[in-house]
Amino acid sequence: FPARGRHHAVVVTGLCSRPPLLPPQRLSLPAVLRDKFWGAMTEVKRKVFGQMPREEGGGVVEKFVLKSDSVKVEILSLGCIIAALETKGRDGEFSDVVLGFDTLQGYMGKHPYFGAVVGRVANRIAKGRFTVDGKEYQLFLNNGPNSLHGGAKGFDKVLWSPEVLPNGVCFYRLSPDGEEGYPGDLKVWVTYMLSGGELAINYRAQTSKTTPINLTNHAYFNLAGQGSQDIYDHEISIEADSYLPVDDTNIPTGEVTAVQGTGFDLRQPVVLGKHLQKFCLDGFDHNFCLQQVQARRLAGRAHHPPTGRTMEVHTTQPGIQFYTGNFLDGSLKGKGTVRYPKHSAFCLETQNWPDAVNKPQFPNTLLQPGEEYNHTTWFVFSTT
Repeated sequence: FPARGRHHAVVVTGLCSRPPLLPPQRLSLPAVLRDKFWGAMTEVKRKVFGQMPREEGGGVVEKFVLKSDSVKVEILSLGCIIAALETKGRDGEFSDVVLGFDTLQGYMGKHPYFGAVVGRVANRIAKGRFTVDGKEYQLFLNNGPNSLHGGAKGFDKVLWSPEVLPNGVCFYRLSPDGEEGYPGDLKVWVTYMLSGGELAINYRAQTSKTTPINLTNHAYFNLAGQGSQDIYDHEISIEADSYLPVDDTNIPTGEVTAVQGTGFDLRQPVVLGKHLQKFCLDGFDHNFCLQQVQARRLAGRAHHPPTGRTMEVHTTQPGIQFYTGNFLDGSLKGKGTVRYPKHSAFCLETQNWPDAVNKPQFPNTLLQPGEEYNHTTWFVFSTT
């Protein structure tokens, strides 16, 4: 495993112990993204989506529509939410392949993080507790005995400041010291860029105090089209030789287990419904351990044979959470008033390993002052 000190970050040299954090407009994109995406033929439109309630601080929620010849994606300034993502099928017709709501009211109610950026730490922290620099921090417990996806009011529930780019949109916010119990002023930039069939999400952050950080997007996909009743006919593969077993509260036990000979071996494509039945699985909600390099590599692939839609997920992150919508129960009315039952969507959430802040043998999740958190995930859509 990577040594505890080998953070997936770029050290910013010449900064003092409490660095002058860069203002939003001065943060430049990584060259690998800028060079590919800047000249892309992508249409970007900006619209008003709704108004936040007064008790939530008010403020206008905007919707940004990115459109290429093969993908159309709608992103909200609330939670950086992917509210819609339309992609072509084999017949040339577009369908929306992510779960969500038609109105702001839906996103203001309780929902399972549809399409949102979650943080300051995605996934679970055991007992909501960790120690940094000799000081113990206690977070709000919002998932049984644990803290999940940043706490009671994580990054998914706040307004971000947007800046339109030629091929996308960059969202910025300051997460103040002590927010949801986390240490340090954390400046965060989330940039969405669209080029052809490729949607890139770049996450960058800088902190004034040592803090855990783990950012991801929680989009729920159904390549048959949102509102389809299940994902059993999807073919899934994940580029991982090992996964993390969890306890009965979904916290990793600390073991890293080989997938060989188990129902977690998804290195070759499997038809999801048949696979769950074969191994008597209720579904997946597990971290798969990716090759430990900091470069872009393929993490997972989903294919829907009836429509021909394929989605590949590439990332610089060390893990990916495969979740099959086990907790969807049909109680939520989504877009077009359809209900979302169990196993009606899947998530492929690129991430650091869950509860890494409490497990020194896992990849480092601590960001230090003077470092920059910098990860990118790419969703690549095509038809076959």
